[in-house]
Amino acid sequence: MGARILIVDDHPLVRTGLASLIEGEPDLEICGQAGSLMEALELAHTSSPDLAIVDLSIPDGSGLELLKRLTTQHPAIKVLICSMHDEMLFAERALAAGAKGYVSKQEATAHIIEAIRQVLRGRLYLSEEMTQRLIQGAVHGEATAGATPLASLSNRELEVFEMIGRGLGTSEIANRLHLSVKTIETHREKVKRKLSLVSSSALVRYAIRWVLEQG
Repeated sequence: MGARILIVDDHPLVRTGLASLIEGEPDLEICGQAGSLMEALELAHTSSPDLAIVDLSIPDGSGLELLKRLTTQHPAIKVLICSMHDEMLFAERALAAGAKGYVSKQEATAHIIEAIRQVLRGRLYLSEEMTQRLIQGAVHGEATAGATPLASLSNRELEVFEMIGRGLGTSEIANRLHLSVKTIETHREKVKRKLSLVSSSALVRYAIRWVLEQG
């Protein structure tokens, strides 16, 4: 019996593609596939995975929120992030929230099996470039993600920013994140200030452009 893998991604084709790669390995098996945060939490409870592969963009919340809940509720489950989002911006955040590795979707076909096995062995998995940046940051005391203005946003602010870019309004964001409308409005204002944006329309344009660039 192989290590049990749970796949969490809101795109069925992505789940199918990852599953086909994993099922070809004799020491690995798929124990479940989820397209939402709540479905993932339910499957984590009922299917007892050894490792969960999690996308950062899921329809009823965020991958970072799911990551935190998985590591709190099911500490034995190792989490590997597989996302289109910029590793340089999100990898450190994911590791801080409890992930054991980060794979770009663009490189998943070539590296996902290696990443899974490395994480299952208790080691971290990152791209060579990200590993070097983390080492340099540790040696020189520098922030590794400082090249982008978005690095100044908190995890919650970044979640709100992404949802704005996906076309969600303030009330819908509040519902998905289980926060008040006033709290989301406060986050929006902080994001505008940190990104030096003068209006809500400028924020929306910036967010939409960023989401499109992320694929």
